[in-house]
Amino acid sequence: MATRNIVLTDHQSQIVDHLVASGRYQNASEVLRAGLRMVEEAESRYVTKMNDLRAAIDAGQKDLEAGRTRTLTGDEFATYLSKRAEQAIRKKRDT
Repeated sequence: MATRNIVLTDHQSQIVDHLVASGRYQNASEVLRAGLRMVEEAESRYVTKMNDLRAAIDAGQKDLEAGRTRTLTGDEFATYLSKRAEQAIRKKRDT
């Protein structure tokens, strides 16, 4: 395993000390490795989300180029957005 020296703020050092003192982690290295695993997972979710967003943009661009569009009035658009927001809230609540 590689050894690295890092500089922590006082607050970060207190967090590490607290977690080790709690018994959940054996030492500072375990705390930092757990934190890095969380960062790695978050980065993976971010990359997936960005790839999905790029795919949706590409699909939308192709629909525009193919003329598969629909014009909405302001009220229709507001209703559409409201329904999408409600769906997103329900989906988040159900998971």
